Amino acid sequence: MTSHYLRIFTQRNAAVLLLLGFASGLPLALTAGTLQAWMTVENVDLKTIGFFSLVGQAYVFKFLWSPMMDRYTPPFLGRRRGWLLVTQLALIAGIIAMGFMQPSRDLTLLAALAVLVAFCSASQDIVFDAWKTDVLPPEERGSGAAITVLGYRLAMLISGGLALWLADRYLGWQATYWLMALLMLPGLIATLLAKEPAAPAREPHTLRQAVSFPLKDFFLRNNAWLLITLIILYKLGDAFAASLTTTFLIRGVGFSAGDVGLVNKTLGLLATIIGALYGGVLMQRLSLFRALMIFGILQAVSNFAYWLLAVTPPHLWSMASAVFIENLCGGMGTAAFVALLMTLCNKSFSATQFALLSALSAVGRVYVGPAAGWLVELWGWPTFYAFTVFAGVPGLLLLWISRGTLQAIQQDGRFVMRSLWPQGYRWTVRLFSAGCGLLALWLVLLALNAADVWHVNALLTPLFEWGMALALVAVALGMILDCLALRKMPGKNLS
Repeated sequence: MTSHYLRIFTQRNAAVLLLLGFASGLPLALTAGTLQAWMTVENVDLKTIGFFSLVGQAYVFKFLWSPMMDRYTPPFLGRRRGWLLVTQLALIAGIIAMGFMQPSRDLTLLAALAVLVAFCSASQDIVFDAWKTDVLPPEERGSGAAITVLGYRLAMLISGGLALWLADRYLGWQATYWLMALLMLPGLIATLLAKEPAAPAREPHTLRQAVSFPLKDFFLRNNAWLLITLIILYKLGDAFAASLTTTFLIRGVGFSAGDVGLVNKTLGLLATIIGALYGGVLMQRLSLFRALMIFGILQAVSNFAYWLLAVTPPHLWSMASAVFIENLCGGMGTAAFVALLMTLCNKSFSATQFALLSALSAVGRVYVGPAAGWLVELWGWPTFYAFTVFAGVPGLLLLWISRGTLQAIQQDGRFVMRSLWPQGYRWTVRLFSAGCGLLALWLVLLALNAADVWHVNALLTPLFEWGMALALVAVALGMILDCLALRKMPGKNLS
């Protein structure tokens, strides 16, 4: 590997990306696993602890307020850095305030602060994703994604495992939260050192434009529905494999919880970081399509390591090898996938579009859990992990079909707008919007039901089923129209 391919790691943007990635990952565990551990130690009841998991919904639905960060510009530092500074200052204040609480005494106020911290953290993610999309040239997006993954994962390790150890052994919970707030300061410094992206040619001038322009810009592009489905399916096999890894290693193979924690959490984290960094370096020599295809094949085939683990006698070294290989290839796929999301964003509204695309990419990761458990009970562990290999094939097929579109975007830096069947696409968007609206209503009612505010159990299942059905029908219809368009204009789409 020559120094030419490693120079991205010594440039000014690399340090800023690393520190901002660290600031992005640090608050996550403080409102999730670390907070749950604190409440458990304070003997908070399980029902309340379970309710606190809803705090993480801010990360899923951050696209709802992302248009505000495209539309409005703070009076200092510019559109991207200004919002970064605001969210980071709010995060520091919120984490410090959480340190003054006692779960057994200040539960309501602690819940409000956790919601505030999660909201500000998701908002920081919106702006950080938009900043790196705007500032990184196409050839540096893979490396930029890799450096971001490095900072993010290190921060999760510190605010998760290290924070628990410090709170239990040395500092106590309150001082640990204050220390985590102090560790946000490097991200604040990185914001001040960062370069503000150049103003785009087309900025939204009203909030309505900030909502409608990004949606119209994306859904009026050639092969938009194929690309949406690709985003959902590209890491589906990886999501299936990871959804029950800990249960598989403990219950399915028979390793102790201590061995699994040591190998899966530490070696797995190290392998993910190495994979992301190595994938980022390789992407400086590969086109986006080739990187996505090669890394996608590797992350699918790497699931065979778990299949081998399921059909051979258990040994610690074989578990370590399987975990390392799967996380290494998954890290490479993540670097290419984040670069894909950046490539598909229009810089005029990158905050909104990246938030929407990243929310879509989370669909598979969020909803494979129940399906994975059912499949394991039906098939057993060996067949399940063999299935996870083939679960990656639909995403690779969609990638192959969309190769011309991706190559054109990367080469020309512009998006080709479609001209065929406007009425059919219009109905597709209406169906998809109706499905998303029903799913949003389902989530609101689910939260009200969990909070004992309004019991509507009879409505939850129909709303979810109809919402998913309408959304899936819309996606299928959009894919059919895109494939017909590819056949009608092969020279423009597959060249």
